[in-house]
Amino acid sequence: MSEAAQKPLLAITLGDPAGVGPEVVVKAWSDPRVHECCRPVALGHPEILRRAVELTGSSARVEVLDSLSTVAQLGLDPSDPFRIPCLPVGSDDVLDAPPAKLDPRSGQAAYEAVVLATRRAIAGQFAGLVTAPLSKAALHAAGHHYPGHTELLAELCGVDDFAMMLYLPKSELPDSRAGLGVVHTTLHCAIRAVPGQLTPGAIAAKCRLANAVMRDGFGLAEPRIGVCALNPHAGEDRLFGDEEERIIAPAIGMARADGISAAGPMPADTLMVRARDGEFDAVVAMYHDQGHIALKLLGMHRAVNITLGLPIVRTSVAHGTAFDRAWQGSAESTGMVAAILAATELARRDFRFR
Repeated sequence: MSEAAQKPLLAITLGDPAGVGPEVVVKAWSDPRVHECCRPVALGHPEILRRAVELTGSSARVEVLDSLSTVAQLGLDPSDPFRIPCLPVGSDDVLDAPPAKLDPRSGQAAYEAVVLATRRAIAGQFAGLVTAPLSKAALHAAGHHYPGHTELLAELCGVDDFAMMLYLPKSELPDSRAGLGVVHTTLHCAIRAVPGQLTPGAIAAKCRLANAVMRDGFGLAEPRIGVCALNPHAGEDRLFGDEEERIIAPAIGMARADGISAAGPMPADTLMVRARDGEFDAVVAMYHDQGHIALKLLGMHRAVNITLGLPIVRTSVAHGTAFDRAWQGSAESTGMVAAILAATELARRDFRFR
């Protein structure tokens, strides 16, 4: 097997065509680190990709594939950033959808790309999947009622035990052992619904997912997991709530019984600082913003979204479609490059939840 063929074959979806996804994909293609580590294949409408190439002033040309076997037939050099192999997905309807605006045609195109990429990855045709951002509103407008990528992927993969993890690599956190992951117990729901969704079993399950990815995905023998409190000051002896004593502490006990090095519950503000400084390898947050704000402050454009619990590798950028900046040529590709590098690392370790 040639050196090139040993590099993981990754599916890169364009996300919502009206957002920054196509632009950041094209810009990431020109980064030599991408081609040194993997063989990327774009999934989306080729004309959208060509428009993004023109927008960015890239010298790359889009190579439309009949099938994945045509990667070899075209003689594509994985280290050549000037050829973008594209597996076409979706109808031409998306070409009439306006850029930088919510439109159901764009939502449909994003949906179809994710579905195809996921099915091909499940079948073993891709070593991993990297997704550009989609618009949840456009997804709903197209008739696909998922809160986001994570829940859609979980359904496609047929799993119930899953989670979103935001991850910053070690290169961004020099005091860490293998970067820092933040796993969310609840995700896309109203704040008022969070306490009702917290159970010892749910929190312990997220501890197990965090432990597995940091151990088997990023190579730590014994990951150290810090668990956030829900309430200010961890409830202050139940003055501000009793969820820490009633729900979170029993969950930590369950995780420890499984051999996981879990500590807490701790006030989220101080726990995140301690994790940043290398005391913990992963943090289990109770709700979306508790985890997102901290990680994005540490590295907004370098954080990676990793879906845990899937039988495939899936990473994504940590930002959204950014309609306010889309199709202006100013979008940054740092997050897309980071997502591709993280997917490559996980794929090389053959990491997946079985």
